[in-house]
Amino acid sequence: MFTGIITDMGEIRAVETRGDMRVRIGTRYDMSDVDIGASIACDGVCLTVVDKGADWFDVDVSAETVSKSNLGTWSEGRRVNLERSLKVGDELGGHIVSGHVDGLAEVVDLRDDGDSTRVTLRAPEALARFIAPKGSVALNGTSLTVNEVEGRDFGINFIPHTKEVTTWGQTKVGDQVNLEIDTLARYVARLQEAG
Repeated sequence: MFTGIITDMGEIRAVETRGDMRVRIGTRYDMSDVDIGASIACDGVCLTVVDKGADWFDVDVSAETVSKSNLGTWSEGRRVNLERSLKVGDELGGHIVSGHVDGLAEVVDLRDDGDSTRVTLRAPEALARFIAPKGSVALNGTSLTVNEVEGRDFGINFIPHTKEVTTWGQTKVGDQVNLEIDTLARYVARLQEAG
């Protein structure tokens, strides 16, 4: 489990395709404190550390994960949002995030609003009904509050701090981002279907 509060921006150092995709990610984390087998959310996708060094870790990415996320577009030099898994007693600053991406949202508009940036994204048809104004979503692993919803389109506001400490400062129209809907929204919708 994660909170959607990004704690590092890693950098893709190597991508190797075997049966699965093996990726080496550079990090500022103290890797002596990270066990082999630990979970790290990488752009919102929960991945398992399979090897590590002083300032890097390797993960394996399955074909299933590639099909549901933007990880298939990863290449050397790309920056990625990182978050270590939640420990009992940690502050829950964002919302409960599983690291299980539901699909991709597309950035359809960007505009400055004071020092902040307003971003409009388009959700897949099957996921749009789970997104509500003032609800939560995780986008590339970042816990965010939805401002408004119109059909499949929804708006997010990025403050300067978020743009500085995450990859959101580099976002452009057309980007495909990993979307995880709020677990609570999923269960409420399921209960309404059953009732």
